[in-house]
Amino acid sequence: MPIASINPTTGETLRVFDPLADHAAEEKLELAWTAFLQWRRTAFALRREILLNAAEILETEKRAFGELMTLEMGKTLSSAIAEAEKCAAGCRYYAENAEQQLAPEEIPIGPARSFVEFQPLGPILAVMPWNFPFWQVLRFVAPALMAGNVCLLKHASNVPQCALAIEDLLHRAGVPKGGFQTLLIEAAQVESLLNDDRIAAVTLTGSEPAGRAVASQAARQIKKAVLELGGSDPFIVMPSADLDAAINTGIRARTINNGQSCIAAKRFFIHESIYSEFEKRFVEGMKSLKVGDPMEDSTQIGPLATSNIRRELHDQVRRAIDTGAKLLTGGQPLDRTGNFYPPTVLAGLPRESPVFREELFGPVAMLFRVKDAAQAIELANDSPFGLGSSAWTRDPAEQRAFIDGIQSGQVFINAMCASDPRLPFGGVKRSGYGRELARFGIREFVNIKTVVIA
Repeated sequence: MPIASINPTTGETLRVFDPLADHAAEEKLELAWTAFLQWRRTAFALRREILLNAAEILETEKRAFGELMTLEMGKTLSSAIAEAEKCAAGCRYYAENAEQQLAPEEIPIGPARSFVEFQPLGPILAVMPWNFPFWQVLRFVAPALMAGNVCLLKHASNVPQCALAIEDLLHRAGVPKGGFQTLLIEAAQVESLLNDDRIAAVTLTGSEPAGRAVASQAARQIKKAVLELGGSDPFIVMPSADLDAAINTGIRARTINNGQSCIAAKRFFIHESIYSEFEKRFVEGMKSLKVGDPMEDSTQIGPLATSNIRRELHDQVRRAIDTGAKLLTGGQPLDRTGNFYPPTVLAGLPRESPVFREELFGPVAMLFRVKDAAQAIELANDSPFGLGSSAWTRDPAEQRAFIDGIQSGQVFINAMCASDPRLPFGGVKRSGYGRELARFGIREFVNIKTVVIA
C-alpha cells in the first residue's frame, strides 16, 4: 500500500511513496551493520563535530524544516520552527555532554582494579510518531549516535517527507553511509526487522497498541525496548496558586501542538473554592483561540493530523456528553476543508464513564471539581497512564504531597510539563518504560560492562 503525504489543512495529497520491498530493506539492514562496525570505533571528537554540524543546519534551515512539518501534520508554523530549534539544542547538548556521560566509572572493590564501561549495542530501530516529527526522532538519534550506535528509522506513515529530510540533514552533517537510514516501510514489516539478529534494540514512541505489539515482539527476541506511549496528564490547581498564570498556562498546555501531545494537560482538577472563576476564564480563553491555516502567523490552532484522528476525538466527545459530561464550548467538527476541531471544554464527566480513563488527542479539556489535594491526587492517579503532570500551589506541604503522590514520570510544580534535553523523560504504568534524554537516555542503549583487572 502506498505511503502518502497528505496536507491536513487542505486534504491535498502532496507526495506518494512506494514502501521498501523486503530485499531493499535487507540491503539497508546490512549497510547499517557494516556501518556500525566502523562507527563504534570513531572518536567522540568526530561524533561531536557531526552533531554540531547537524545543529547548525537545523538552525540555518529551520524555516524550511518548519514548513515541511506544517505541511505534513498541521502544527502551526511558529511551533514547527521552534521544534527545529529545539532539535538543534538537543544535538548540542549531547555533543557537549556525551563523552562525560559515557566515561568509564571506577568502582574500588579491593586490590583489583574495577570499573564500568558503556559500550554501544549496534543498530537500533526507532519507530516514531508524527506529532513531533523532527524532535521525537532527533532526541533519540543524538544520544544513540554519540554512544556509537547506528540508527534505522521507521517513521509514521503520514510524515514520509519529514523522515527523508531528517536522513538528508544527518548525511549532510557528516553521518557516514548507513549510520542513519530512513526506512519507508509499512507497520507489518517491523516484525521481520525485529526478528533479525543485526537489530540490537528498539525504541518506540506512539500509541499503547503499537507499544504492546513492538514490546512483545522485542521480548520474544530478548531485545531491549524503550517505550514512550500515551498520557492523560493531570493539571491540578489549588487555592494558593497564581490563578492568572495557572489559567494562561493551562490553556497553552492543553492546546500545544493543536492538542496532540502525550504530555499535554488533559484532565484539570480544580479546587472547589476557585473552580467557578477558573472555569469561566478558562472557557473564555479557549473560545478566544484562533483556528485556521497553520501557515498564518495569527493562527493558534491548526488542523488535526488526519481525518481519522478528528473522527476518533469527536466520538470521544460525544460519548463523554452521553455519559454525563457538560459541554461548555466547542464539541463539533468545523464545517470547512481540513481536519479542524475547535477548542472544546467538558465539565463534570462522571468517574464511571469510560472516557474518564481515555487519552483525548486534540484540543479538548476536561474540568473536574475537587475538595482538597488528597482528592486531586486520587483522581489524577485513577488513570492507566502516568507520563507527566502539573500542579499549581504555593503551599510547600501541598507541593511535597503532589511530588510524592502523583504516579507519573514527571511532576512540574507551577509550570507546564515539557521535555528538555537536560532532564530524563518517560513514564510509568501504560505510558511506557525506560527513559529518553539526559544521561539516563544515553545509557538506555549501551552495554553497561563490568571490568575487573586483578
